[in-house]
Amino acid sequence: MRLATWNVNSVRARTDRIVDWLVRTETDVLAIQETKCRDDQFPTERFTDLGYEVAHVGLSQWNGVAIISRVGLEDVQVGFEGQPGFAKAAADSLDIATPVVEARAIGATCGGVRVWSLYVPNGRELSDPHYTYKLDWLATLRDDAAKWLAEDPNAQVALVGDWNVAPTDEDVWDPALFEGKTHTSQPERDAFHAFVDAGFADVVRPHTPGPGVYTYWDYTQLRFPKRQGMRIDFALASPALAARVTGASIDREERKGKGASDHAPVVVELD
Repeated sequence: MRLATWNVNSVRARTDRIVDWLVRTETDVLAIQETKCRDDQFPTERFTDLGYEVAHVGLSQWNGVAIISRVGLEDVQVGFEGQPGFAKAAADSLDIATPVVEARAIGATCGGVRVWSLYVPNGRELSDPHYTYKLDWLATLRDDAAKWLAEDPNAQVALVGDWNVAPTDEDVWDPALFEGKTHTSQPERDAFHAFVDAGFADVVRPHTPGPGVYTYWDYTQLRFPKRQGMRIDFALASPALAARVTGASIDREERKGKGASDHAPVVVELD
């Protein structure tokens, strides 16, 4: 099975690229983040015409996650248990609105693998409520994931997507530029490594080692041609699934050209 994750930064704007990539790479399961559309706006037929099944959750022009699979799509779950919501301040007052559970997580069983497409909150700034929300979101997911393994140590689970965390200094082009900012703060890194402590393994890094290996390059300031990127997209696998991994790659070529997403696909090969 070939499993991939890709923050496409608008599925409608990049449908042709995604379809072409799926055909070219013969990917079996693709987890998508930042679809930026409602369910009724998702280009489902473009994928079903290729033989894929589709599960998507999107509430507006922000966020949105999906899983498309040609090896089965069962037991779809929108959001994980206890998934925190984010309370946004009302536009015309200082009142805090009721927390809204955003379209940031969807799970489905594909060919016997429990796949979760995840779009972790950005965090914005260390002093922003969104940062606390991000840490709570990761902590709750980690607790749920640890429970899944406790209930079934042989469970095959893939937590894939845009984690918005660079776990080590080599995952950013210049660590000094990120001091005092999100994505590299110690609490965020601790939250990421808590999944490893719970038994999940980063199954891509062993096949794509070294500094300068990134999955995201900002559109501004010529970050991509300057090779100034970040590794923030990951596939974390349960022990039973990690044992099946035979290879992994980051398709940097897909970041090139007109109309590219600012993220590259991350691919995992399973025996």
